Formats: sequence, structure tokens, C-alpha cells
Amino acid sequence: MSETKQCVAERRPRAIGLLGGGIIGGGWAARFILNGVEVRLYDPAPGALESVRNILANARRAFGQLTMVPLPPEGTLTVVGSIAEAVDGVELVQESAPERLELKQQLLSEASRAAAPETLICSSTSALLPSLLQIGMKHPERFLVAHPFNPVYLVPLAELCAGQHTAPEASARAAEIYRSVGMHPVLVRKEIDGFITSRVQEAAWREAMWLVHDDVATAQEVDDAVRYSFGLRRPIMGPLQTYRMAVNEANGRRAMVRMGPELKKPWTKLTEVPELTDTYLDKLGQQLDAQMEAENVTFSELERKRDDCLVAVLRGLRSEEHGAGSALARWERGLRERVPQPAKGSDPLRLPTLVIPSSWLDYNGHVTERCYQQLCSDATENVLNYIGIDAAYRASSGSYFSVETHLTHLRELRAGDRVQVITQVLHADDKRLHLFNRVMREGDDGPAATSEQMLIHVSANSGRSGPVQGQVRERVLKLARLHAQRPRPERAGASIRLP
Repeated sequence: MSETKQCVAERRPRAIGLLGGGIIGGGWAARFILNGVEVRLYDPAPGALESVRNILANARRAFGQLTMVPLPPEGTLTVVGSIAEAVDGVELVQESAPERLELKQQLLSEASRAAAPETLICSSTSALLPSLLQIGMKHPERFLVAHPFNPVYLVPLAELCAGQHTAPEASARAAEIYRSVGMHPVLVRKEIDGFITSRVQEAAWREAMWLVHDDVATAQEVDDAVRYSFGLRRPIMGPLQTYRMAVNEANGRRAMVRMGPELKKPWTKLTEVPELTDTYLDKLGQQLDAQMEAENVTFSELERKRDDCLVAVLRGLRSEEHGAGSALARWERGLRERVPQPAKGSDPLRLPTLVIPSSWLDYNGHVTERCYQQLCSDATENVLNYIGIDAAYRASSGSYFSVETHLTHLRELRAGDRVQVITQVLHADDKRLHLFNRVMREGDDGPAATSEQMLIHVSANSGRSGPVQGQVRERVLKLARLHAQRPRPERAGASIRLP
């Protein structure tokens, strides 16, 4: 096992315990289950299991659109009858109970006494200070806050905040675990009410409340003003960077000096909040209801639309590996590193079976060519990963780049079809790598599509073609020799010919 694969395997927990299965707890369950982690859920509330299953179904649908990289086999969901059962033998306990201090303290205290001494315990609280939550715990040094955002299975941020008794290694271990399932941990350096994101978010929320209260705008107009303007920038840059861009100043200090006078203008109500009188609550409630009616969606449909839009934003950002997209790209690389390898050396390489999602279809109901190309691209990445081309090799020696690709469509694929890409190395030498992919639908005796690809090894130093290096060279040449023992694919070498 390579060093990179071993690191990924060590970070990802085998099993976690969840205390609470509401919206946040269910989101955690989906995030971990879909990353192949066993989840033990304790929640005595009626309907908790059904709620978690509904959230998991939404997450499966969202992940089918979010990534085309095959996911690992799902982890199991086990409902248990006690805190002790939930924390037995797990590496992480995630508490997501209602925001009541006494309740959380009771759950965390009991969990800390039942769990193994090395078990990490985290709370999903959005406001309570970790030092308060540590009171009564047997091992407070292994506890910290890990505050997520809804939906947990899609939004990658986790705010990590240590308490007075938290050991530094607990925060480091927590960060590793959350990264292993595609999240982006941010350390809150000092305990503070609301942590980072909620304080920034609430400032905007308070001002929105005042704008409606003072009849400057309706709830619909406030929301539209945000989502059609700076809201679109938020996945790319935060408020501080936005201000620097607004004054066109690269130097951070000079930018803030220039913005200083603007902050003194009486543009906002800052921390003031309007009194929630019956009259105001009636007005605000009516406007929010009218907004839902105008969009002609149920709350459930709105949740799905939110997920679809987040998927689109995240996939767009992934192509640039920017912002939250970098967390998605890093997670996908980890998934590729866990793809099973062939049982025998002469066997072709295979991607795990993938179910074709409806989002791959065009307006005619056909799988788009881009998705065929993505499947074959993932198969190529699988080959490169197998021969040992990782981030370290790319930085020091280079990688393979495509110079020619032939894609052949033989059968029509539909949403729900189970497909697998099988890859055979036709030839390899010091610079070239010749691959042949077959896209196989489960139950068919022939491929639905084939792809033939020629790649050239490009040196990291020169940016030009150069020989493959070290163990990667040995592995690719050995794989080519083994695959040469297999029959040559029927369509290998075919090209478009005009009469």
C-alpha cells in the first residue's frame, strides 16, 4: 500500500456513534454512511429512524449528481437502545442533540464514561461553548465542538472549537477524520458564542429583519437582492476578501484603511434587532409564506432544489479546485485511492459498478457524451493511481496526458443502468501509454461503449514529453506485459474511415 493510501485508510474511521438523529444528526449519518463508515445511532425520539432514512435517501440522490467517482460500499446504519451501545468500539462520537445545555452535558458525560479512553467525542452545537459542555465529562481532553452546516452531507465546513481542557491532538485527529469524508475543518482559535460563521451570518440576518420591519423591502425582495448579487460570490470569496476586491486594492492593510470610513456610515442596524411584536411577526410570516407560494414548491421540493443548486455550485467549483470545490476534489482523490485492485496481475483494471443517475441524461433521454468521456477519464485515473502516480510523483516527475482519444457508442444507456468500466493496457514504453476501455452494462454480453486512448508522459521540470521514472516505470511496463497475455480487444485500433 502506498504512503498516500495508508494515510487515507488511517484517517477514515471504521465506525462512529451518533447521539441524536434530527436534521443535523441525520446529515452526519448520511455523510459517514456514504463514505463507507458504520454508524450506530442512539435517539429515543419517535420517528428518528425514519427521519434519518429520509435524509440518507436525499443524500444518495445528491451524491449521484455531485460526483461521478464511484463511492465505497455503504456503511451500515444500526439503531441502538443506549448511549453505551452507541459508543462501544467506535473511533468518534458525534453528539447532535437539541441545543439545551443540561441535556447535552448529560449525554456527553454518560458517553465519556462508556467510551474507550481514546475515543474522540464531538458536539454539533451551534452556540454552546465547549468548556461548558466539558463539565462533568470523564475525559474532557478528548472533547471539542465540531459545528457543521445543513445539509451536513453536502456543505463541507466543520468549525472546530476546543475547550479549556481539550488536548491539541484531539483537534488534529478530528480534522483528519472530517477531511477523510470530504469536509473542510476550520479552527476557531478562541471560544466565542456562535463561533465564526453564525456570527457573520447572523449580522446579515439581523439587517434583513430590519429591512422588512421598516418596510424598505419585502422578504422576497431581500432574499432576491442577496441571491442575485453578492450571494453568488459567497462560494468563491468571503466578506473580507470581497471588500478588498471592491476597492481594487491588493494590499490587505491598505484595503482595510480605505474601507474604514465606509464602516462608520450609518448603513446598518448592526447588532440591534427589531422587537418581535405580534404585528411584526404576522407581517414577516405572511411574507415568507407568500414567497413559498410564489415559487410554487413544497418545503420538501425546496430542500431538493437547494441540494441540486449546491451540487451545481460545488461541481463548478471543483473544476477550478477553488473554495469548497477543493474539498470535493480532495475527497474524490481519496475515493479513487480506495478503488479495489485486480485479483490477478493479468486481470484488466475495473472501476466499481456505478448506477447511471437521471442527471446524466440530455433532453432526448440519452446519456450525454460528456458522461461517457467522464467514465473513461475516471478509468484512466484508476490506471494512473494503480501504477503509483500520486501528488508526490506529479510534483517531482510529471504525469501522463492524453494526446488522442476515440470514443465509440455501441448501445444506448439509460438512467438506472448498472455499468462498469474495464481497462486493458495495450502498450506501454518509456513515454507512451496506450489504453482501451470497455463500458459494460450489467447483464449485457458486449460493451455499451468503448474508448481507446493514447497518453504521453510529460516531465514536471520541462513541461515536455519525457521518460516515466522509477517505480512508476516498473509498474506500468509490468502491467503492459501482463495485459499483453490477454486477447486484443476486437475494436482496438479502429478509426473513422470515409468511403
